[in-house]
Amino acid sequence: MTQENEQTKDLFWLYVAGATLALVGTILMVKMSENEKYDPIIQQQNEEMARMNIRVVK
Repeated sequence: MTQENEQTKDLFWLYVAGATLALVGTILMVKMSENEKYDPIIQQQNEEMARMNIRVVK
């Protein structure tokens, strides 16, 4: 019975590790999709900064 109990315990930690990896993977995928969503806005802000960065020589 102790060997059966040890196998169940080992599988429990394997399930915990798998669930943790799945959760981390999901969070990373969501963060990457957020970055892609805001890329056009960041590009527009960079273009505006480039246009405003004009030096006036007197």
